[in-house]
Amino acid sequence: MNELDKFLPFGLTGDSLLLTLMSAVAFMTVLAVWYALIERHPMERRARVLADRRAELRTSMLKDRSQSRRQQERLSAMRRVVALFKLVRSQQSSKLSERLAHAGLRSRDAVTVFLFFKVVTPLLLGAAVFFLVCVLDIGGLSPAGQWCAVLGGAVLGFFAPELYVSNLTSKRQLSLSRGLPDALDLLVICAESGLALDVALERVANEIGAANPELAEEVELTSIELGFLPERRQALLNLGRRTNLPAIRGVVNTLLQTEKYGTPLSQSLRVLANEFREQRLLRAEEKAARLPATLTVPMIVFILPVLFIVLIGPAIISVMDNLLS
Repeated sequence: MNELDKFLPFGLTGDSLLLTLMSAVAFMTVLAVWYALIERHPMERRARVLADRRAELRTSMLKDRSQSRRQQERLSAMRRVVALFKLVRSQQSSKLSERLAHAGLRSRDAVTVFLFFKVVTPLLLGAAVFFLVCVLDIGGLSPAGQWCAVLGGAVLGFFAPELYVSNLTSKRQLSLSRGLPDALDLLVICAESGLALDVALERVANEIGAANPELAEEVELTSIELGFLPERRQALLNLGRRTNLPAIRGVVNTLLQTEKYGTPLSQSLRVLANEFREQRLLRAEEKAARLPATLTVPMIVFILPVLFIVLIGPAIISVMDNLLS
């Protein structure tokens, strides 16, 4: 019996604990691979988000704020933790809510959940690293190295929610910018056919839903808000605030000008669509121009050694055979 077995409960040994941890890691790996390979329809999340937003607008008008009991209990526990550390402030909460909206996290309790994980994740990762490097002595680190590893795990846990939100935001904005020219073309067609703005946006969202769910979600949310909010200007401004993209802000300004001055909508949108398409083509040309310089290092590391082996290898083998014979 080693020193670790004395601290383990239920008669566990170090070998059985290591086997249990390896089994848990293998199960989580299989579960992660299965979750990554499962086919998810892109329209399901958009339909759920739109239904939630429609229900939120309807309940805000009817003052009905009912939630399920289990969800309310879970969120109340998170609210108690956030309130215990006094993390929620009005100004910071509004800015954080806007940041989460840029990543597509627009629920009313998104700020509470984010702050809860920002408090809990450093504790969990720090405790996990402490268990691995101090209790199980994985890596054979010195005491100073062990505490540095624990501190590094806590710091990583503190920044993990921020990195997750930043990653979601960048992916979402890239998807929005890629699908915007096609959506503008469809919006031009709908405007020339005589459809109203909210009906045209809903039609565009239905058409691009399978190809670009993120942009379809934003467009249909704008269409819903145009029907519910008292001011159409506020619905268009909400679109620019949710996406935080210069291209979409240009579209919003164009729509606001057409609403205010009565200028032709189709002509303005056609000019914007051509401009965005040219920008997308320029970005593709820039990536193609950087490709030779990017491939230089992989060619030197992976291709040239194999080429030298194929060309010089037989000569070296024949010389070695002649010297040894």
